[in-house]
Amino acid sequence: MTDTSDSTTETNDLHDHDPEARARALQSLLTEKGLLSTDAVDDVISTYEEAVGPLIGAKVVARAWTGPDFKERLLENGIEAVAHLDVAVSDEVMELRVVENTPKTHNLVVCTLCSCYPWAVLGLPPTWYKTPAYRSRAVDEPRALLREEFDTEIPGDVELEVWDSNSEIRYMVLPQRPPGTDQLSETELRDIVTRNAMLGVERLV
Repeated sequence: MTDTSDSTTETNDLHDHDPEARARALQSLLTEKGLLSTDAVDDVISTYEEAVGPLIGAKVVARAWTGPDFKERLLENGIEAVAHLDVAVSDEVMELRVVENTPKTHNLVVCTLCSCYPWAVLGLPPTWYKTPAYRSRAVDEPRALLREEFDTEIPGDVELEVWDSNSEIRYMVLPQRPPGTDQLSETELRDIVTRNAMLGVERLV
């Protein structure tokens, strides 16, 4: 879908909601009933923060910036291209579509229905991604959302595309390679790729 309005019809604060508190309460209840161990929770968190995390996404972006053939495959079939990087992609992602930022187009990812997210490449989703405020404003007034909540200004002559993830299709943004990085190696480039840039709430240029 395409941004067609900058109207400020809603001013919900992304920080008014605390899904983490609800998750902690649910975890405590399940633990008390013996249905969930704290070790199991720690293992899951450790896996997504250290073994998966946004590092895999950064690896994918850096390879796309330095390898035109890989970039072409990535934009055609995200899951297939990621698999070529020897990355274990979870079955949780049925289809990964990568959308490329260009000088004329900026892409933003959201899940308006709930909080579908490309865990396999970006790890744990940020809290704000799950909030009703983000999910609604990303569609209704994406430019204002980016400017007011993320200090990201999208120039008026740049088209803003919003991509709605769901249980079958997860989206990830391929950011533009920042100027002045021609001498950086692929490994060095990974360090400048952020999770927020791969969701489209931040620009690297």
